Amino acid sequence: MKRKQREGGLSVSNVLAGGLLLYALSATFLLQAEERRIAPGHGVLQAAIDSAHSGDTLLLTSGVYTGSVNITRSLTLSGNDSSVINGEGSAHVITVSVPDVLIKNLNIQHSGNNLENEDSGIFITDKGDRARIENNHFENNQIGIYLKGPESAIIRNNVIVGSQHHRMNDRGNGIYLWNTPGSIIENNNIRYGRDGIFVTSSRNNVFRGNHLRDLRFAVHYMYTHDSEISNNVSINNHVGYALMFSNHILAKGNQSLGDHERGLFFNFTNNSIIEGNHVSGGTKKCVFIYNANFNQITGNSFEDCQIGIHFTAGSEKNDIFSNAFINNRTQVKYVGTRYIEWSKNGVGNYWSDNAAFDIDDNGIADQPYKPNDLVDQIIWRHPLAKLLLNSPAIQVLKWAQSEFPGIHPGGVTDNAPLMLPPLPKTRSAINGDVSDG
Repeated sequence: MKRKQREGGLSVSNVLAGGLLLYALSATFLLQAEERRIAPGHGVLQAAIDSAHSGDTLLLTSGVYTGSVNITRSLTLSGNDSSVINGEGSAHVITVSVPDVLIKNLNIQHSGNNLENEDSGIFITDKGDRARIENNHFENNQIGIYLKGPESAIIRNNVIVGSQHHRMNDRGNGIYLWNTPGSIIENNNIRYGRDGIFVTSSRNNVFRGNHLRDLRFAVHYMYTHDSEISNNVSINNHVGYALMFSNHILAKGNQSLGDHERGLFFNFTNNSIIEGNHVSGGTKKCVFIYNANFNQITGNSFEDCQIGIHFTAGSEKNDIFSNAFINNRTQVKYVGTRYIEWSKNGVGNYWSDNAAFDIDDNGIADQPYKPNDLVDQIIWRHPLAKLLLNSPAIQVLKWAQSEFPGIHPGGVTDNAPLMLPPLPKTRSAINGDVSDG
């Protein structure tokens, strides 16, 4: 028995000794970490990085630091509003090739201009796990920030002003992510360039609270799964949110204001929740759904578009209910011959052009709403036929369809249309304009 107690005592002693050793090593590391002020100049920043230790903080004073730099220590790079790192048009301004790097409060300018070489303001390699890029200003870079393979990076509160040169498709993205699971992109202001945030071949990403304007796509998803896009604002882009070849996405609380072509675009997007988004401002198509399946589309507001929702290419088993379709020139364009129902559990959608009655006062119209009749399909195929909308022939055709449902060409039916919009019309103010730098 004594022998066993002695062995047990030795085990506890070993654990205590190990803990003390770990504490001593940590204390030694903290004592070795330094905070150093770096004066501006050419090449001085790279020299300071090369002589630094992991854990050090390099404080950049006001001025211009020229020359590209490669961060090879897990350190903090911090400055102020007048601290400028100028890459002088050569490759990446900053390359991060170690984990646990923090870069904050800097002006990062003038990367190379070669899109094939992925020239970037900050380029983070697959060794740059847990990088944090916060409160920086990016300008005159081909790509603002490129996450190429790191895990759990955080990009927060940055201003990124992209290029206005060349054709839009030849410009770089504001933030580019490739295979960077667990990364968070939040509260950034991004303007100009190609796409605001582009992600491909990734998972478990969160994009939230970003303001994106004057771009091709505000947010562009490709082959990215199990991710969230929430509370972003897209203004004056060609497309707001393009989610393509991606599954299990939560798109919630986003706004598309005055985007030109499409507010929301789902192409081969499956098993996703599209909830509480708002599209308005003269967009050609508030939402375009192409071969997207098993999605829940609810609580959204689609207003003042040429087409409220364009639904095509065999999209199946989508739950579309409790949305508001308000003042769209054409509420629904459905391309297909199947009959599909857009209500769930007795709750449909609100249609501003549905001149309906609610005699029992239960909030549900007494008659189904069918936005896709023969007249609609004729107008889609032959726009000049709009001149005949008030003709007796068109009125007879509409009456015949209502009396003889068998001649209806298929399409969308809402058997429980709402009498009032399910969402409040008030919208929070849009703050933050990156044009002032």
